Amino acid sequence: MKNLPVIILVVYAILFFGCSKNLEKLPQGVVFNENLKTPENVEAMVISAYSALGNDHWSTPYTTMWAYGSVRGGDAYKGGGGTGDQNDVHAYELFSINRVDLGESDGTWFRLYVGVARCNAALALLNEIGDDIFPQKLMRIAEVRFLRAHFYFLLKILFKRVPYIDESVEKSAYQTIGNDLYSNDELWTKIAEDFRFATQHLPLAQAESSRITKGAAQSYLAKTLLYQSYVQDDQHNVLSKDQAKLNEVVAYCDSVISSGRYRLSEDFAENFLSEYENGPETVFAIVFSKSDGTPQGRINAGVGTNYPMNQEYGCCGFHQPSSNLVNAFKTNADGLPLLDDYNAHDVVPTGDFKMQSFDTRLDHTVAIPGHPYKYQKDLVFQASWNRDNATYGNFMSMKETVAYTDPTFMKYPPFMSSAKDWPVIRYADVLLIKAEALIELGREQEALPLINLIRQRAQKSAARLTQADGRPTSSYFIDTYQPGVNCVWTNEFARKALRFERRLEFAMEGYRFFDLVRWGIAAEFINDYFSAEQRRTPHLAGAAFKKNRDEYLPIPQNQINFSQGLYVQNFGW
Repeated sequence: MKNLPVIILVVYAILFFGCSKNLEKLPQGVVFNENLKTPENVEAMVISAYSALGNDHWSTPYTTMWAYGSVRGGDAYKGGGGTGDQNDVHAYELFSINRVDLGESDGTWFRLYVGVARCNAALALLNEIGDDIFPQKLMRIAEVRFLRAHFYFLLKILFKRVPYIDESVEKSAYQTIGNDLYSNDELWTKIAEDFRFATQHLPLAQAESSRITKGAAQSYLAKTLLYQSYVQDDQHNVLSKDQAKLNEVVAYCDSVISSGRYRLSEDFAENFLSEYENGPETVFAIVFSKSDGTPQGRINAGVGTNYPMNQEYGCCGFHQPSSNLVNAFKTNADGLPLLDDYNAHDVVPTGDFKMQSFDTRLDHTVAIPGHPYKYQKDLVFQASWNRDNATYGNFMSMKETVAYTDPTFMKYPPFMSSAKDWPVIRYADVLLIKAEALIELGREQEALPLINLIRQRAQKSAARLTQADGRPTSSYFIDTYQPGVNCVWTNEFARKALRFERRLEFAMEGYRFFDLVRWGIAAEFINDYFSAEQRRTPHLAGAAFKKNRDEYLPIPQNQINFSQGLYVQNFGW
């Protein structure tokens, strides 16, 4: 963490010269002094911490996590202009050619620690100001600790072993803190402590809707405890499941559910349309803006390359759904997923989405030739809108994109994106987190109605999925799980159904790979995926997942060098 002191100085420099005319009057070079301890300046530091959310780039897309979770999890191909375009993501996709010196891994590490540094700087100032002059002190501390936990959560699922530095650590001690100071479980506990503090000191609602709430903290704490409950050894094997933590997961999810503040959106589409952002399903979202007085606004630059190549858009064809994912949306005669053999018959070469029934979420997630793009009846997606069909096929991702007529859409040539908020945790996630914990506790009957709530919403989400003449775009048939009628709801079956439901619900949202690692099945699933996909696309030749290594990215070699060898490389690297 050699760069953290520099990062903190940069943050303060930004505040001095960019946030307030009053701050510009302070002597240059002054970092910490009594003049900073005012409510206005403390709020500026908190906002600086918030602004690290969504402060990523298409080369380090940690808002949507598409390169790390969707591509590595088998939901997506890298896409773009061939394997050499964003070659680091190609290395992620194949695993076999991933290296310790990839610039994207190092850049992601750096940017996430910029977020941590901003949080620590804000907390250090918050700790210095009195409650009498800043009554919001405790609440703002809770918000910033939530933000810090979010950045550490991402670092943890990406790299596993990371140095944990909080605001109490003197700058002179940074070079003494290794990434093995805490065990895997202890590091999860440190992250959970921040979320837990936030649950205790945040209100159910905030006057400013973009601020963190108690429900967001409870949900993220439940998610963190769920990850922690799958006990891993140093070689990334899942050894057991912590029943006490699973019970905590259920309790925190129950608090969110019983608060009455959240519900599933009426239509699945509403989660990914700008006019419905901050809707009833949004628990924690990263907020973006446009026309806010800055040259390019705060748009979602992390997906700036993920639009199709037609004239309405124009760049750059990344993040393309895999054949495996498209096949996963097929349903059987009972309206249920084909849990075991969905990939046996590949529907992709036929291009026929009428002869086989599908889950509605297919056409909310995947842009398919001949189907309206982003619900625009007069803009029908064409195979030619892809950049490299021969390598990556004919599909594109849609959840992160908007219609070109959407008021949040913006081009910054050659790239483009939008100011649409990005949901990190939806209420659907809370329901399925609880369902997963219940199943692992042997309470699968209680999990059934939660999974069925998700499926019932999918049933009702076909209204926008029509062609210009009003006909359904694909053949849709989806039903709920009904024990004794269309399934036998054993614990094993419930686990399989839950895991499949997570894939369908959150496809292309960036967390698929991390689900696989949490469950301890990443090697099995990814290598099975490769065995089929390598026959369908040439770019996966030589791809292979190495168990006990590829569950995590290597610690970037630059960071090991900066630490002068203090940081320990992950197992297998």
